[in-house]
Amino acid sequence: MPNAAQLLLSGGIFTGAAALLHVAIILGGPDWYRFFGAGERMAQLAARGSAYPGIVTAGIAATLGVWMLYALSGAGVIRRLPLLRLALVLIAAVYLLRGTLGVPVVLLVDDPYTTELKARMTFMAVSSVICVCLGVCYAAGAAVVWQKSPGSERSVDR
Repeated sequence: MPNAAQLLLSGGIFTGAAALLHVAIILGGPDWYRFFGAGERMAQLAARGSAYPGIVTAGIAATLGVWMLYALSGAGVIRRLPLLRLALVLIAAVYLLRGTLGVPVVLLVDDPYTTELKARMTFMAVSSVICVCLGVCYAAGAAVVWQKSPGSERSVDR
């Protein structure tokens, strides 16, 4: 059974990979937006040269990059970041909510975007499972980091 530091390290690595994937989507253009579930509207905007898809996707990539840094900090790989405990709890909550609510929202909400995603339910199901797994990694790490005093050791466990 992996310890909390190993789970955070794994979560950080996979979150970093997701951040890089979002950068690749920007570079890949409209077909990549379609394939990775961003929707036809985003793909069409990218095809027309709009900055909007790139800005949104870069924002997601940057957020995921920061989340990766918090995982690495909690695992003791880099220095302790400010508000580490709170950040890990919030990141875990976001991942768990996205993972558990992603499929139900697509099925229950009547919106052009969710209608599009219903056709791509495999993508939504797989990405939801990934988000739940990442949420568990961050939650396990957050639980251990939360128990430690803010001024104590850098890592969750060795």
